Amino acid sequence: MTQENNQGQAEDDRATIRSAYRPVHDLHIPLRPGLDTVPAAPLEVHGATVLPEWIDHNGHLNMAYYVLMFDNATDRFFDLIDLGADYVREQEHSAFVLETHVTYQQEVALDDPLRFVFQLIDADEKRLHYYFEMYHATQGYLASTSEQIALHVSLDARRSTPFPAVMMQRIEMFLTAHANLPRPDGVGRSIGIRPRR
Repeated sequence: MTQENNQGQAEDDRATIRSAYRPVHDLHIPLRPGLDTVPAAPLEVHGATVLPEWIDHNGHLNMAYYVLMFDNATDRFFDLIDLGADYVREQEHSAFVLETHVTYQQEVALDDPLRFVFQLIDADEKRLHYYFEMYHATQGYLASTSEQIALHVSLDARRSTPFPAVMMQRIEMFLTAHANLPRPDGVGRSIGIRPRR
C-alpha cells in the first residue's frame, strides 16, 4: 500500500471513529417546552476524536484543543436551548463566555475517542453557569473538566440582554432536571500553590 493510500485509509478510520461518538441523547433540538423532558442526570451532549493537528511536542493533546472541544460541546448544549448558530444569525444575539476553568486530569492521545457530559449548575435571566466532564469514551477515565459562565448579549448593542421567554423556558427545563444532582467537586475551584508543610 502506498503512503498516499495509507494516508487515505487513516483519514477514513478517523472519520469512522468521529462518527461513532456523537451525542447519545434523543432530545429534540431545540427542546419543546411542555413536550420534552430533560433527564435528571448529567447529559452526554458531544463526542469527538483527537486529530493529528491537535497533538503537541509532548505527544499528547495540546491544551488549546481541550478548550476547542469544550467550546464545541457548549454549542451542542446551546442547540438544545436554541442559542446556536441559527439564533445568532437570525436574532443578532449570542452568548459570550465570561470565565472558564479547565482542569487536565489525564492525558489523551492521537485518535482517542472522547465523550462530553454536561450539567447546568445555575442560571438567571442573562447568565448560564455550567460544567462539562470529558471522558475517554472506551477506557472510561475522566480526562478533563471545564466550568464556564456565559452571558447573553445583543450583538448590535454589544451589551447584555435577558434571554427570550421561550429560551428561558428551555433553560428552566435543565435547571429543574439538574436541581437535585450533586454539585461536581470541580465547581468553584480556585487556583494556587498549596503551602508545603
